[in-house]
Amino acid sequence: MTPNSSPLTPHIALIGAGYWGKNLVRNFHQLGVLKTICDQSSAIRQQMAKDYPDTTVTDNFNALLSDPDIQAVVISAPAAQHYALATQALDTGKHCFVEKPLSLTYEEGAALVRLAEVKKKILFVGHILQYHPAVVRLKVLINKGTIGRLQYIYSRRLSLGKIRREENILWSFAPHDISIILSLAGEEPSYVDSVGSNFLHARIADVTMTNLKFPSGIGAHIFVSWLNPFKEQKLVIVGSHGMLVFDDTEPIEKKLVHYPHAINWQNGQPVPQKAEEIAIDLKDIWEEPLKAECKAFLTAIETNTPPLTSGEEGLKVLKILELSQRSIEEKEGKMRDSALLKEKPGRLPFFPKGKWGVVPALPGSRTGVSPVFSLFPRNH
Repeated sequence: MTPNSSPLTPHIALIGAGYWGKNLVRNFHQLGVLKTICDQSSAIRQQMAKDYPDTTVTDNFNALLSDPDIQAVVISAPAAQHYALATQALDTGKHCFVEKPLSLTYEEGAALVRLAEVKKKILFVGHILQYHPAVVRLKVLINKGTIGRLQYIYSRRLSLGKIRREENILWSFAPHDISIILSLAGEEPSYVDSVGSNFLHARIADVTMTNLKFPSGIGAHIFVSWLNPFKEQKLVIVGSHGMLVFDDTEPIEKKLVHYPHAINWQNGQPVPQKAEEIAIDLKDIWEEPLKAECKAFLTAIETNTPPLTSGEEGLKVLKILELSQRSIEEKEGKMRDSALLKEKPGRLPFFPKGKWGVVPALPGSRTGVSPVFSLFPRNH
């Protein structure tokens, strides 16, 4: 038990205190709820024991699950381990915070959501941007009609590293932006298309571009890369009466900017009307986004209410990730088939009809048919 904790405060065990996990350790410790840190690295355990002497540091995951004083588990291990670790935690009656992505398949994510429902436990997904003050404020502005009707959203999440081998750039970087775009659109897309480029490993994409189209007419694209010379974390939202730009690399006073530009029609022609940009003040609500996220998890446990980034919300993000991945793989397959034709022009390989094929658009789509793989049921 940490010095600031109380009998009514949930006690947390954190799994994985490395690259990102150490930040979760810091925040949960500051909130007075961190009881146990678990990591397989002896070097990390030694550092954690030195930095947080009032916590238990272990490499025994099963032992901490059997500790009745621990009500919740935070999982910041490699993504490939999320499903197995979260399943064990939920099975033993622990609330569960899982860093993004919830899992590496939609099927596994759905199983976790069902298990949390059966066990009546909170399943929380680490889509941190949902708790960022700039995102909180931009949602307020959009709901007030500040930029009119949403038309187009795009995001760029670029940096040099951290390069992973258990997941590609799509699964590593894009969950944040998919989560925000889905919440802003308020609906699921009727079209998903993605393309990737592999440079450092033949089977792992280092750069991807994903395009989304929604039944309401909103369009979106997501560009992610871990082979960029500088960091860029930018979200641009274009409305019928203005634009909002969230740039997380800027200082607090410039992170969110309103551009009240307009398009006026003159003699049947669209004419851009530029206006002075307006920086949106965030100081009145500013809090470290990760701390806000950690607090949201604790609040969900204490009030027994679904969080904003629930398992169900994480599952919606997994759907888009899986559709995007299939789209990338289909294009790679066509490229391999094309190479085969060039090598053996006298032979035509058998091209079976796609496993998923063309599917009907979601209800309300402006297109009659959606040329995209889909996991969404017609009545979803």
